[in-house]
Amino acid sequence: MIKRTHYTNELKKAIGKDIKIVGWVHDSRVLGGINFLLLRDNKGIVQITAPKAKVSSDVLKICQKLHQEDVIAVKGKVVKSKIAKTGIEIIPSKIEVISQAHVPLPLDPRGVTKANLDTRLEWRVLDLRVPENLAIFKIQAKIAEWFEEYLRKEGYLQVFTPCLIGGISEGGADVFPVVYFEKQAFLRQDPQLHRELLILAGFDKIFDLGPSWRAELSHTPRHLCEHRGCAVELAFIKDETDTMRVEEELIIYALKKVKKECEEELKLLGKEIKIPRTPFPELRFPKIYEVLEKEFDKKIPYGEDYDRESEKLLGEYVKRKYKSDFFFVNRFPFKAKPFYVMRVDEDPRWARSVDLIFKGVEQSSGGQREHRYEKIIQQLKEKQMNVESMRWFTEHFKYGTISMGGFNLGIERFTMQLLDVSNIREAVLFPRTPERMLP
Repeated sequence: MIKRTHYTNELKKAIGKDIKIVGWVHDSRVLGGINFLLLRDNKGIVQITAPKAKVSSDVLKICQKLHQEDVIAVKGKVVKSKIAKTGIEIIPSKIEVISQAHVPLPLDPRGVTKANLDTRLEWRVLDLRVPENLAIFKIQAKIAEWFEEYLRKEGYLQVFTPCLIGGISEGGADVFPVVYFEKQAFLRQDPQLHRELLILAGFDKIFDLGPSWRAELSHTPRHLCEHRGCAVELAFIKDETDTMRVEEELIIYALKKVKKECEEELKLLGKEIKIPRTPFPELRFPKIYEVLEKEFDKKIPYGEDYDRESEKLLGEYVKRKYKSDFFFVNRFPFKAKPFYVMRVDEDPRWARSVDLIFKGVEQSSGGQREHRYEKIIQQLKEKQMNVESMRWFTEHFKYGTISMGGFNLGIERFTMQLLDVSNIREAVLFPRTPERMLP
């Protein structure tokens, strides 16, 4: 194992000391007879300065042969610098070449030569070496960590629900079939139904961090075939508004943490985190029809779901009226929602179904679940689903049921909107889309 004494972000505390660092040659150049290298590790970039008068001939020979993305180990002394961006530089006493990169590179991790998104995804390993791209995923990892931290503090139990299921859980054809021994199985669309069964088992408050799949032939900047979510479920709720309060507190907790503990990454990306006020604004059907027509002259047939344009327009409306990037949409038309959603008993056209919108893009879907056995069976029939094939799920609702609700908050979409990333594929390490399964 090649041992280092420091990462690049630790060097300011090592001025005057002899150190050893390891990383990639981000750039190299010769100015006025002085060799300059920029060495990059996953903590940052530091300048290596090799003046002829201060370094050995062996060091100079190696510097002159180095190319971008060669991997090197550098021993030397950390000194203050008026020229280097970080205010420090390393005067090398020894440079060891660990590996040499082939030239020319298929992609420039410095970002000097721009590449289109397809090329970037094709050469994703090189693309992820770009410091700004690394910053996105450092923040994303922290978001997931802080979601988990908040939920654990609030008494939620982490569970692991199956990714392979023996039937279609939500109806429709947007599923990936897989061969399961001699049978056909499917990749889950959502861990929804198994979370409900765990609530029935008495688990009370749970969360599940994991992947889901949808076989949608969507090529929009916000769709993926495989995505990850933080799925939360809780028991004994009054109604769907209880799930909304949990979700907004979860988000506020994570945003405060990002703002405080990801300062370097946010600075690199040029982003500032604003903590929204709670409770988040809430818009409900059928009032939404009136808002869209009155404010934007957009008419949606009564009882129908809205479209993507409407979602964006409602985001503009909430931003203008409530000064908020976050808001909930509640009471969707039941005809547009899955069978397990609870309807409003007083007016069954509407469902206790909630979406969270952030900067005009849906982040989560959730709300209150139907827990009454007779109602579940009725709604399965109404959705023209096979009642017998869903017995594995529905039969448990005969034996002591409780009110329940929850949501599934998309990790990649939340990252995308928080950091104003233009395409969700840039917020996924290795995105899976209709046209891409590799790398």
